[in-house]
Amino acid sequence: MPTPAPPQYCPTPRELDDLELLASGALAPTTSFGEPGSPVTLALPSEVSATAEAAGAVEIVDPEGLPLARVSVPGGAVTPLTHAQYGPFRRLYLSPAQTREQHAGRTVVPLVDALTEDELAVLGAAGPVLLLALVGTGTPELPATDLIRATLAAADLLPDAVVVAVPLASHGDAGADHSLGLQVVANYAGPDPVIGVPDSTSPSPASIQAIIDQARPEPADQGLVLFFTGLSGSGKSTLARALMDRILEQGARSVTSLDGDVVRRHLSAGLTFSKQDRETNIRRIGWVAAEISRHGGLAVCSPIAPFDETRQQVRAMVEDAGGAFFLVHVATPLEECERRDRKGMYAKARRGEIPEFTGISSPYEEPEDADVRVDTTGRTIDDALDDVLDALAESGYLDLTAGTVVDEAAGTVVEEGALAPVSKPPHAAAPLNVLFVCTANICRSPYMELFARQVAGPDAQVTFSSAGTHGFRDSAMDTEMAQLLDADDRDAFRSRPLTAALLRDADLVLTAEHTHRQFILDDHPGAFRKVFTLGQFAEAARATDLAGRDLLDHAGEHRGPADPALDVPDPYRRGPEAAQACANQLQDLLRAVVPALADARRLRA
Repeated sequence: MPTPAPPQYCPTPRELDDLELLASGALAPTTSFGEPGSPVTLALPSEVSATAEAAGAVEIVDPEGLPLARVSVPGGAVTPLTHAQYGPFRRLYLSPAQTREQHAGRTVVPLVDALTEDELAVLGAAGPVLLLALVGTGTPELPATDLIRATLAAADLLPDAVVVAVPLASHGDAGADHSLGLQVVANYAGPDPVIGVPDSTSPSPASIQAIIDQARPEPADQGLVLFFTGLSGSGKSTLARALMDRILEQGARSVTSLDGDVVRRHLSAGLTFSKQDRETNIRRIGWVAAEISRHGGLAVCSPIAPFDETRQQVRAMVEDAGGAFFLVHVATPLEECERRDRKGMYAKARRGEIPEFTGISSPYEEPEDADVRVDTTGRTIDDALDDVLDALAESGYLDLTAGTVVDEAAGTVVEEGALAPVSKPPHAAAPLNVLFVCTANICRSPYMELFARQVAGPDAQVTFSSAGTHGFRDSAMDTEMAQLLDADDRDAFRSRPLTAALLRDADLVLTAEHTHRQFILDDHPGAFRKVFTLGQFAEAARATDLAGRDLLDHAGEHRGPADPALDVPDPYRRGPEAAQACANQLQDLLRAVVPALADARRLRA
C-alpha cells in the first residue's frame, strides 16, 4: 500500500511564530516541535494527526495556503520549504544569521513595549544599538505592528539605532517563556552585549505617544462587538434589535447586525444544524465581527452560541483584532422559552423531530464570563434593555443612558434614547463651532485655537476648539509653539484625540494638512461639506464677501480638492526657526478666516 501524501494544516498564530523561529535557528539548540521540556509544541487535530502519522509528516501552510515547512510525525523535525512572504514590516524579520551579518557590533536591546523619554536617554549613551522588537503572539504590550512602528520612531530619536522584529510568542508559562526569550535573544546577539531598559514612568516622546494612543484607544473609541447569547426564544434577538435602534437613534456610531438566522441565510447557506456546522456558523459570525471591530466599527451579534469553547474563540478573534468583546447572556429559563415557542420548535424537538436542538437534545453551556446577565421573563423590552444599557455605560464602551441632549444639527431632542422632533434653532441663535485639527494636538491645532480666540475677541459668536488625528491625552502644548503665543490660557491647554462626537458637533473643521482632511473623510465621508484645510478655507474666505454660515454654505457648495501647497508643515522638534515659520503662516491664514467667521454684522439672521 503506497504511503499517503502528507496532509496540509494551518496552525495557530503561536505555532506559526514558533515555526518561523525554528526554521531560522532562533530557538537553537531547540530544532523541533515537542522536544522534552520545551513549550514549543504543535497540536494537530485528530483527523489531521491520523493521516500525518500514516504519511510520516504534515505540511504546514500559512492562512493563505502557502506551504511553509514539512514537520515529521512523530518527531516534530522541521524541514523549511519557504518563508513567510507577506505582512507589515516583513523586511525587518531577519534570522539570527542575517542579523549578525548586517548588524554585528551593536548593543542588543530586547523590547516588548514602547520606549519612554528616560529609557531613550539611557540608550542614547549606549552607542550603536540594535532594537530587538519581540512581536510574537501574546508577547508585546502593544499590537505587533504598533510596537514595530513605535520602535522605529524610537530609532529615529537615537544617534545610531536599527530595528529587527522577532516573532517570539508567549506560551502561557511565565518561567518557560522567560527562559525561551533569553535563548532567542542570545542567538540574535551572538558575542555582542545585551542590555535591558530600566523601568521608567516617564512619558514617551510625542512621536511615540501618538502611536501608543492610536493602538490603545479609550473604550468609547474602540471597535466593539456586542455578543448576545441565549436559548432560542430567550429574547436575545429582540434585545439586540432594540439596542441597535438605540444606537442608530443616537447617531454617534455606525452599527452592523449579525443575527444568527440572517447570517445562516447568507454567509452560512448550506450549513446543517449539526454541532460542527453550528460552531462553524458562530466562528464565521465572530470573524466578520472581529474585522468590523478592527476598523473601529460596532457589531451586534445574536446567535444561540451554546458552547463556551466557540464563544471563547470569538472573543479571542475580536481581541486579537484590537476590538472589545462585550458578552450579554440572555438567561431566560428554558420553561419560559418553551412557553413562548410560536413556531413549535421545542415541541418538535421533544418529539425527536429536530435532532441536536439546544436545550433539549443538545446542551447550552451557560457563560461564566458574561458582562451582563438578563432574564426577560415577565419584563418589557425597554425594562430588560436597561440592564444592558447600564452595563455598557459602566464599561465605558458605549453610553446610551444620558438624559436630554439637544442635537441642533439634526433638529432633535434625544431623551433617554428616544427621539422626538423639536424646532431647529435659527442660525443667528447658535454660535459657530469651529474645530481645528492637526496630528498630536500639541503644536499647530492648539496654536490655531488660541490665536483664533485672540483675533475673534470675547464677543464673537464663534467657539474654537482643537483635537489631533492621533492626539495625545492631556498633554501640554509644545513649548516652542506656546512661547510664540501671548495667551493667558496657553499653560492650561491640554490635548485630546479627535472623536466622532467632536466631528459631529463641529460646524466647521479646519485641518493643518490635506492628509488630516483625508484621514477624517476616509472614516466620515458624510462630513465632506464642512472639512477643509485651513489654507483651503482661507482661499475661499478671501475670494468672497460672504461671512458666517453663508461663508460655510458657499465653501461647502464650491469646495475643490485640498492643495498640498497650502499645508502648514509640522514644526515639532524642528527647532525655533520652524516654529516661528509655522506661527507666521498660521497667523496669516487665521487673519483671513476668523474675521469672516466672527463678524456678527454679516451673519445671516
